Amino acid sequence: MQHRTSRRSLLTTTAAAAAMTALGPRLPARATEVAEASGTDRRLRAIIARMSVEEKIGQLFVTRVYGHSATAPDQADIDANLRELGVRDAAELIARYHVGGIIYFTWAHNTRDPHQIAGLSNGIQAAGLAQRVPLPLLIATDQEHGAVCRVGKPATLFPGAMAMGAGGSAGDARTLGRISGAELAAIGIRQDYSPDADVNINPANPVIGVRSFGADPAAVARMVAAEVRGYQESSVAATAKHFPGHGDTSVDSHTGIPVITHTREEWERLDAPPFRAAIAAGIDAIMTAHIQFPALDPSNDPATLSRPILTGILREQLGFEGVVITDSLGMKGVRDKYGDDRVPVLALKAGVDQLLDPPKLDVAFNGVRAAVASGELPESRLDESILRILRLKDRRGLFARPYVSAGGVDRIVGTRTHLAAADEIAERTTTLLANPRGLLPLSRHHHRRLLVVGADPDSPSGTTGPPTTVLARALNQLGFRTTVLPTGTLPSQALIDRAVAATAGQDAVIVGTYNAGAGGAQSRLVAALGRTGVPVVHLALRNPYDIAYLSGYAASLATYSWTDVELRAAARVLAGRARPRGRLPVAVPRADDPTQDLCPIGYGLSY
Repeated sequence: MQHRTSRRSLLTTTAAAAAMTALGPRLPARATEVAEASGTDRRLRAIIARMSVEEKIGQLFVTRVYGHSATAPDQADIDANLRELGVRDAAELIARYHVGGIIYFTWAHNTRDPHQIAGLSNGIQAAGLAQRVPLPLLIATDQEHGAVCRVGKPATLFPGAMAMGAGGSAGDARTLGRISGAELAAIGIRQDYSPDADVNINPANPVIGVRSFGADPAAVARMVAAEVRGYQESSVAATAKHFPGHGDTSVDSHTGIPVITHTREEWERLDAPPFRAAIAAGIDAIMTAHIQFPALDPSNDPATLSRPILTGILREQLGFEGVVITDSLGMKGVRDKYGDDRVPVLALKAGVDQLLDPPKLDVAFNGVRAAVASGELPESRLDESILRILRLKDRRGLFARPYVSAGGVDRIVGTRTHLAAADEIAERTTTLLANPRGLLPLSRHHHRRLLVVGADPDSPSGTTGPPTTVLARALNQLGFRTTVLPTGTLPSQALIDRAVAATAGQDAVIVGTYNAGAGGAQSRLVAALGRTGVPVVHLALRNPYDIAYLSGYAASLATYSWTDVELRAAARVLAGRARPRGRLPVAVPRADDPTQDLCPIGYGLSY
């Protein structure tokens, strides 16, 4: 069934919301016993009793769908949906598969602007409430801020996790969660796959890195708990990831199977604290990791499919009663050992509740249906997970208030107060790593002409241009005169020579690096600029580890990301309009001897 309701009417309709309100009030607290005492569980169990097996199976899945509209996507998105999902649009997807949730992606064209997102969310909810058993959907996204961000401007964008770790303020982390949560809720997104609870103790980690708050388990735990409270105070379900801990790996689980070699005692000391803190803070959901962890489960199954890890440790040992969701089932880390029809079955048997974005929804759906039909998966096992999912939806207000309004978008998203808070927080994260000759802060009288060069990596949502352009624009607004020369992450010798020539007549050079390595092209660029005699200021645009591989700079700053909010803060620090107050949340090892620290945790200069 398709519903060709206009976006404006979907933004304002209340009839279905009133119908869902009749099902009862939202859950006042997360504990199971409170739910049962209030009668909420009895009401939700009555809903489950009305559902067919197919409707129950669908409720376990959270999937992608292409398009800016639930009923009228562009033709290219219709084609993509038909090719990958066998349906034309979100409304058909819900009618056919009864999915319990949708995940928004920028590349799926779900997140053009706040009003469009709100309209899409309302169209999805209308389709969910039009089913035989009317149920709102849990709409989610990865809004980690920093390097991973799906909803861009004009929404408020904050520094990413490692930058927040450099700031070290639990109050700032809670403010981030509260403001970001309020803005997500205003556009109909009621679950955020954030915060990242991994403790990044491996500088070579290719998938976590700056997505982590840092390498100190206690500090990460404190920030995770604060962000969880902020999000859930704004009625958005926070999701700690990636259990049991993805911080010490040199393999990306998107493309391989990481193996964590920690002992059980090391896991308790290094990886577990942030997840314990998240549970103590009342977190709604925890996402699994597609990693092998032999000390926790010697079977070599990824944690996503491990009953000893998900049920034995997460449920029974840590006492987590909320929703367990898989990481994307399209990732190689969970697909190597079993087929796409078996992975969702094994995940459910391990203790998972939500199955995220399988590569082939029909294969995954039919795999679960076959397991139920054969008795491998009792229908009662489905009911357990569905009850947890419905509790979460009820707790976050989706039964009572499934729709959002255009007025709410205008009142909440990207307000001047929210944007100012993000800028203030960013100023507390920028970290000064080196300034031996007192070059910084730059003076408009002595360093008026600046050459801005360096890496221009692909920008996450929320940026208004390449990092060199954004930084130069911010410096221009502070009274400097800039020349911009992007050199990329792999500058050729010809481009390095061009950058060296461009230093003529400049008072200083600002060079940004992005994951520079020993002897790499970015390292050669910085060294060549240093030999010109023009003072060089280095900015680590992502990993703070870059400084260990560089020479020739007169000063060095870590921004931890290359989004607008962090580059504007860096410009103010460069210009002396703000003091660098960040402290490294990870240690930077020496390039010549990684067992020794060049800069320890907590290091940071000021002026």
